Amino acid sequence: MESIAALSKKLEDYLNPAEVKQVNKAYDFACEAHSGQYRSSGDPYVSHPVAVASILSTLRMDEDSLSAAMLHDVMEDTGIPKTVIEKKFNKNVANLVDGVSKLDKLSIVKGTETEAENLQKMVLAMSKDIRVIVVKLADRLHNMRTLMYVDREKQLRIAKETLEIYAPIAHRIGMNSLYRELEDLAFKTVYPTRYERLKAAVKKNRGGQKRVLNKIQKDISSRLLKGGIAAIVEGREKHIYSIYRKMKERRRSFEEIMDVYAIKIVVDSAENCYRSLGHIHSLYKPVEGRFKDYIAIPKSNGYQSIHTGVIGLKGIPVEIQIKTQEMNDMAENGIASHWLYKSGDRSDSSPQIKARRWVAGLLEMRESYETTEEFIESVKTDIFPDEIYVFTPQGEIIEMSAGSTAIDFAYAVHTDIGHHCRACRINKKLAPLSVPLESGQTVEILREKVPQTSPAWLNFATTPRARSSIRHYLSNLKTSEARKFGKKLLDQSLASLNIKLRDIDKDDLRGALDSIGGRSLNRILKEIGLGLRVANIVAQQIAGFVNQDSELRSNSAVPLEITGSEGLIVNYATCCKPIPGDSVIGHFTADKGLVVHQERCKNILSFREDPQQCFPINWGEHSGRVFTAQIKIVANDEPGLLANIASAITDEETNICSIQTTELNPGTHDFVLDLEVSDRLHLSKIIRKIKNLKSVVSISRIHDQEMRQAKVLH
Repeated sequence: MESIAALSKKLEDYLNPAEVKQVNKAYDFACEAHSGQYRSSGDPYVSHPVAVASILSTLRMDEDSLSAAMLHDVMEDTGIPKTVIEKKFNKNVANLVDGVSKLDKLSIVKGTETEAENLQKMVLAMSKDIRVIVVKLADRLHNMRTLMYVDREKQLRIAKETLEIYAPIAHRIGMNSLYRELEDLAFKTVYPTRYERLKAAVKKNRGGQKRVLNKIQKDISSRLLKGGIAAIVEGREKHIYSIYRKMKERRRSFEEIMDVYAIKIVVDSAENCYRSLGHIHSLYKPVEGRFKDYIAIPKSNGYQSIHTGVIGLKGIPVEIQIKTQEMNDMAENGIASHWLYKSGDRSDSSPQIKARRWVAGLLEMRESYETTEEFIESVKTDIFPDEIYVFTPQGEIIEMSAGSTAIDFAYAVHTDIGHHCRACRINKKLAPLSVPLESGQTVEILREKVPQTSPAWLNFATTPRARSSIRHYLSNLKTSEARKFGKKLLDQSLASLNIKLRDIDKDDLRGALDSIGGRSLNRILKEIGLGLRVANIVAQQIAGFVNQDSELRSNSAVPLEITGSEGLIVNYATCCKPIPGDSVIGHFTADKGLVVHQERCKNILSFREDPQQCFPINWGEHSGRVFTAQIKIVANDEPGLLANIASAITDEETNICSIQTTELNPGTHDFVLDLEVSDRLHLSKIIRKIKNLKSVVSISRIHDQEMRQAKVLH
């Protein structure tokens, strides 16, 4: 246990006397507040805040952060209010203590609703002052170091939470020294046997590497010195959990992972980083595709360095990182280095600016997701992505996560560009929107005047920003469409009662809406359109305020007219695949709105007479949309049979969506085809065309699920 005297001595290296005095004052306050309290280890409780402050001192954090570390448990454990801390110290300290106290209450593993709520609280706390998460990480690190004193169940919960959330956050904001230790400690707790075996293997491997590694370091140092570059050259060892993760993800053996030597070179300037690179490449042969310039283009967490891969002595692969001392400190401490280098750096590449942007992005994302599961997964995906760098046609560099597609790129540039995207060019060639991008590519987005946003984009959009923007747009679009469609449904139902919505007295309408639940007309229309309310019932409720006898005068429901252009609100059943010209009926569902079925579809026979669930429908003027119809062909086998069928279909200007074939018996085949058709007339032409083929025995349309299941039995 470190004493306050020893800590004060360390702080004097970079804080002035008044600042050290504030930290000591916080210690005295914590001692008094935690008097009589002990940790599971048996140590006085105040030893924990001192240890947390000591960790922060190695990061050279400011006096307010250190004071907050001393006080971070007093609100929660002793009941001292925030106002007292603010009065005793200052507003910054009070806010930091309050923020950390709130994070202390959070449990982020398991339980979807709670998990999402707590993640949101964490994001909000970080957005107010990024130092909150730095103090919390230091707190978590000391708790991990002393985890052996609590029961096994608690150990596992805390360790898993650390691996899943806190270690990745430390990595995301560039605090690699904390990140590595948090991961290793958590790994040791969750998988103690695996940890010890890997630790022993690393130690053994280190002994075998030492001679070769020393020789490589010596050769590099000598070459740089001859070139007039003063440098620190040292071996860089992988931490144990990263080795385990690579073995698991890449399905490699320990020997395959450890056969790459790692060297870190620290020089005095960015210029000498590039000069050193030249000397290294003249000494050893560079490996193609292993060069990365993170100085010119820093990582999303502010990390800067030059990375290169070379073939060293005896053909041994060597990974080399070249950076300045400041870059090295930034790599280890991330956003905490802001308080070490108080140079007023406000460049886009500074870690604190990047961290704030990231947190702001999380806040924006929080508003866009309708379900907690989506938010959780997006946060976890976004915590630490691998980066790629692509260019706009104007030469601007856009930083993206690995696996991003052109759709992700469009939304990264601007949300409106994403919504209006119709196609893309990659390196001046047309390419699908779904193709994963690679570093160095130039991407041009081709746009339309009207939004083109499609639900299908969610199948290949990978970045949280793109996915949340698409979902948000579709949600708003669905709401707008739902209102329009709901009005159409209500108008149809009111028409059966000889009432027009526009003719209803405002007071009567307000009274009717109050009886329904006091909601606005737009809300009611939306709920009708989404299938959450039945238009017939709402119409009856409204009619009651217009004419008490209206229910007696009601006719059967007026059929709703659909065209196929209703968008997201009207869906067409996949069980019976209705097309224009079919006799159809609408079935209301809470999740899909109105689903159109064929009248004879067996899936709705049980409730087709229920006006609360089903609604009569007529086809209106054709919209130009294509529908899917399914046909079954039985034909005798002959050369070119399938080609003849396909030719007959394409002659009628349609597409084959899918085709399945089964051999019924030797010489006879059963084909099931999904075709794009405009209506029954179009389908009839196709069927006649195929029927005229001499090899075709029979052809029919498959109308419902039962018949489609029957084909499987052949």
